[in-house]
Amino acid sequence: MTAFRKPQVALTSHAVPFVIRAERASDVAAREALLDACFGENRHDRTCQRLRDGRAPAAGLALSAVREGTLVGTVRLWHVSAGGRPALVLGPLAVDPACRELGIGAALMQQALAAARARGHESVILLGDAPYYARFGFTAEKTGALMLPGPFERDRLLAVEFQAGALDGAEGMIVPTGAALSKRRVVRPLQAHAA
Repeated sequence: MTAFRKPQVALTSHAVPFVIRAERASDVAAREALLDACFGENRHDRTCQRLRDGRAPAAGLALSAVREGTLVGTVRLWHVSAGGRPALVLGPLAVDPACRELGIGAALMQQALAAARARGHESVILLGDAPYYARFGFTAEKTGALMLPGPFERDRLLAVEFQAGALDGAEGMIVPTGAALSKRRVVRPLQAHAA
């Protein structure tokens, strides 16, 4: 009779776990550097940034992924009015390129959506790739009559409802409604000025 051996598993640096926790004030500089690395320094000029400028993220809905003491992922949700209906806008979602095969983005999405639902929010909207976000329930089914304050690709405006009908008939501009960010907390990258 052949004895079966337990397979050996080689632990690599990719096996190091990550944790998702509430964003801390100490995460801000690392978060901003990660967002610059993932989206470029012109990310502040993007359409969805208009929904975040000068606003604080929704309470309890700013999350950080940390691996070996380093911030490797971030996601935040923001209060908006979607054609007169209260909603959240998710974004940006960013993961350190060196950690993209570890499931951090999916884990951040799942935790952010679960937290939003648990806090009683009825829907979440985002601007992103439909094939990626479909696995979390996002579709363009309810966003066809909604607009953003700047250019965007219509097929990338997606939503998920936690409460059936939350976005029924929603039309018009998506506008920010969240709490104003105190002036001392606004973080902007340093700009080089020509002499």
